[in-house]
Amino acid sequence: MLATVLLTSILTADTVADRAQNLDEVVIVSAAGRGKKRSAKGQVASIDEHLQQLSGVNLIRRGSYAWEPTVNNMQTERLSTTIDGMKIFYACTDKMDPVTSYVESGNLQSISLSSGLDGNPQATGNIGGSLDLRLRKAGFDNGQLTIENGQSPLHLNATAGHEWNGHVQVYGADAAHSSHRLYVNGGVFYRHADNYTVGGGRELPFSQFRKVNVFGNVGARLAEHDIVEATVIFDRATDVGYPALNMDVARAEGFITSASYKHLFDEASLLQTWETKLYYNHIVHEMDDTHRPDVEIHMDMPGRSQTAGLYSLLTAAGSRHSCQLNYDLYYNRLLADMTMYPGGAAPMYMVTWPDVGTLCTGLALADDITLTDCQHLRLSAKLAWQAQRLNSDEGYHALRVFFPTMNDSYRQTTARLAANYRLAVGRWELGVGAGWGSRAPTVTEAYGYYLNNTFDRYDYMGNPSLSNESAVELNAALQFSASQSLRFKVQGNAFFFHNYIIGQFETRLSPMTVGAEGVKVYGNLPHATITNLSFTADWQPLKWFSWQAGAAYATGRDADGDPLPLIAPLAWHNTLNLRLQPFTLHLTIKGNARQRDYGAKYGESETAGWTVCNVSAEWAATDKLTVRAGVENIFDKHYSSYADWNGIPQKGRNIYLNFTFEW
Repeated sequence: MLATVLLTSILTADTVADRAQNLDEVVIVSAAGRGKKRSAKGQVASIDEHLQQLSGVNLIRRGSYAWEPTVNNMQTERLSTTIDGMKIFYACTDKMDPVTSYVESGNLQSISLSSGLDGNPQATGNIGGSLDLRLRKAGFDNGQLTIENGQSPLHLNATAGHEWNGHVQVYGADAAHSSHRLYVNGGVFYRHADNYTVGGGRELPFSQFRKVNVFGNVGARLAEHDIVEATVIFDRATDVGYPALNMDVARAEGFITSASYKHLFDEASLLQTWETKLYYNHIVHEMDDTHRPDVEIHMDMPGRSQTAGLYSLLTAAGSRHSCQLNYDLYYNRLLADMTMYPGGAAPMYMVTWPDVGTLCTGLALADDITLTDCQHLRLSAKLAWQAQRLNSDEGYHALRVFFPTMNDSYRQTTARLAANYRLAVGRWELGVGAGWGSRAPTVTEAYGYYLNNTFDRYDYMGNPSLSNESAVELNAALQFSASQSLRFKVQGNAFFFHNYIIGQFETRLSPMTVGAEGVKVYGNLPHATITNLSFTADWQPLKWFSWQAGAAYATGRDADGDPLPLIAPLAWHNTLNLRLQPFTLHLTIKGNARQRDYGAKYGESETAGWTVCNVSAEWAATDKLTVRAGVENIFDKHYSSYADWNGIPQKGRNIYLNFTFEW
């Protein structure tokens, strides 16, 4: 979608500078500022709660931890998620550990969204959109922290919070040092949650978790225009319950590192910056059912993901052009297996991801063109090539039983291109855009072996003969500013798929999982469509009072005209904001309509409509201390949304209180 018209910038949306920079919609995680989207809980909020602030993003819940983000009603397969441009791949066959789960609010600056095919430079296969999680770094000459301003170059921050529902405890501390030649920052963040209670007071078993995140960043200025930076993150979650599934997680662990070199060109040059980054990350995920009662067959299900890569990004700007040229390369290995322990019998071993190695390289180009003062055009394109090899002979031969002609290696080429035009005349702003893109099948879709899906209770098989999926995107947006204080916007997009990949019934195969209803094999549908439409209104009649409202509707259809699964029903929200310094008060009422247009064919059932009310307050007690408090689900509503896996209920009434200290 349009990078400026269809998305909100992190700065005040009405400034000329924002319009020229094509900034995506951004949620600020660890900094305050007027006009910036933030969670009411501030930095103590989880990554999932920050993601909820982004328009077009919904979250699939399998428990109270590690929710799976969707963009434009498309799941992980059709999205690209990066951390500071680094490719990272989850290690769980059940998607219990999305990439977003391996960072924390304490080490993030912002989360940016590029909707649709106009993705960020490092994105590949991003038909639905791309998310980039930008890390929080102290930076050089960091504003008010310099000695020249009469203050210490050392900055300390501490946070502490508690939520009464589930007894969630949050603690974090970090420190940063910034000068003209060197910066260093690092810290630790810890979360602990017990089982939460749903509306009405019933405890939901297996909804607990523990998590610790440790991070560090360092930057050095080798010369006035030459900078080197390094990052390390260690994230470990243990005892994670998933009430919507039949297994929990004993350990989910991520180790993320990077080193980069950046050259800043002279102001007189058309070239601006040239950054090259090398990175490596290792993800370990171990599913566990030892704490579940009445387990018929105990299973161990570990998964491993290793990724090494690089990207090199060159930016340039002239009087009418702002260009980006990016080259990226990565190699990823995914391995998952399963050992079953039937009582009194010998253990059974099975490879579910056959140690697939993927080498992918791509070249991306984008140009933001100022046609006139009121007309702007953005062009972007990317071409990528990948080679995959199955390194596990056992996994390869197991799949060959079902696909005798398959090979142990494959090669694919994918591409995307998009054009977006914006016209601003008086109080009106119009944007239109179009794009085409393709993606290769994921490891699960191509090589997965008897993966049980608890959503529809089928075992899934990959299909090595799948064709690449492609889609055409059309988007449009219209904004009307009735006055400086009142603005309306309507926007929408439509995706027309060719060779849409989804699981299809296969009656010739028998399920392996106890209780499974059958087997599905991934296949290509000739076509499918997904359409999204939204409306927003912003009104600020007084400096201390503002109101935001919005509604969104989506629909998805397969080749037979039947509804696709996990498409959001009509959703709406209203928020009132009162700013009476040093206090800020927010009242939010939000809800979903009844989901009548559900994918029964894909295991979905009707979801009742719901409405909840939240209230929050923020008190800037001093220039160093901020206190936040609030009540979520004030009336203790018992409800589930369409995205709550197997209908697990959301939290009931939840009171929270947190503190942030900065000095």
